[in-house]
Amino acid sequence: MGPLDSLNHLLNFLAPAFWMALFMAMLGPLVLRSPRGLRRSAQWLLDFAVCSAVLLAGLWITGRDGKMLTYGALVLACATSHAVGQRLWRK
Repeated sequence: MGPLDSLNHLLNFLAPAFWMALFMAMLGPLVLRSPRGLRRSAQWLLDFAVCSAVLLAGLWITGRDGKMLTYGALVLACATSHAVGQRLWRK
């Protein structure tokens, strides 16, 4: 596999983390209406890092990419990191 193929596989592997973090950062303030918390760019970086780690852990644990268990954990981890970033426990 060449370098462009490797890059394509890496980008496709991280695409769910990218889009989940982007949608949470953009739509989260509309739903939560939290005045505190991180800016959107910092919140996106936090969510993307957490989602990427979950995808890597799911690949390592299950041995395959794209398992529904991994995607379920992705949603829960992204929601948790978003709540922590927006300091929702202080409402």
